[in-house]
Amino acid sequence: MSRSPTLIAVGDNCLDVYLSKDRMAVGGNALNVAVQWMRAGLKTRYFGLVGPDPEGDVVRTALCRAGLDPDDCEVRPGSTAVTLLLERDGDRRFLLEDLGVGLGYVPEGAHYAALLAADWVHLGTHSAPELVRALVRDGARFSVDVSTHHDLLDLEGVPLVFASGPEDPSERVEPLLSRFRERGAQATVVTCGSRGAFLEAGGTVTPVRARRVEVVDTCGAGDSFIARFIALWAIERRADAEALRGAADAATNTCLHEGGFPQPLLPIPSWLLDKYAEVIAAGEV
Repeated sequence: MSRSPTLIAVGDNCLDVYLSKDRMAVGGNALNVAVQWMRAGLKTRYFGLVGPDPEGDVVRTALCRAGLDPDDCEVRPGSTAVTLLLERDGDRRFLLEDLGVGLGYVPEGAHYAALLAADWVHLGTHSAPELVRALVRDGARFSVDVSTHHDLLDLEGVPLVFASGPEDPSERVEPLLSRFRERGAQATVVTCGSRGAFLEAGGTVTPVRARRVEVVDTCGAGDSFIARFIALWAIERRADAEALRGAADAATNTCLHEGGFPQPLLPIPSWLLDKYAEVIAAGEV
């Protein structure tokens, strides 16, 4: 019997706090990717950090409900990441991104050994540069999401890079893809919102269009794209165009519900509103 592939997502988690709706959800790029893999029936782990606070308890409870081991998400001194959002008609405005204790997280010991043994590893946004270099040095199969921070990491030898690109169709994406290739990325996917996405691999650029739907919430759509693309392209070895189409469908489906993955949205507790009262007041919520 063949062994089931193991996929591990590493890095950011947060509470997505929808101030306009008085509701909050659990999210974060790496956590969302892990949950989407788990929902697809893949053997999945999630490595990250939370603080010893009520926010961390909410995150670990959500991991447990999703079928992931909450003990893989360590508790360390500091605060759990929180994102304050203003939302209207499916579009979001970020009022605050408190990256919390997980910023610069590098798994150690048995957790790092698990990364090297995994069939694929995905590093979320704001990943530690030293972790990226270590995984390249040790020959891991992995991807990293640089989001809009295109120039912060050394990408030499990175197997797969995900980045956010221009949604305006008048802006060419090919120069951006070329820059990632010149900086050493072996393959790059640039997602461009409603415009679609572009893959550059082996010198060939393959596009995919986004499907048009009535958007409920765009939160986590890019993370669903990443999770599905990795499953199809890196694990199942599907053709570029087929993997892109499957990933685009996954992103579209995530736009049809609130939160980065299906979950009950929770009322925002008073202690969280009190903690960020000055920021909320300054944002004229």
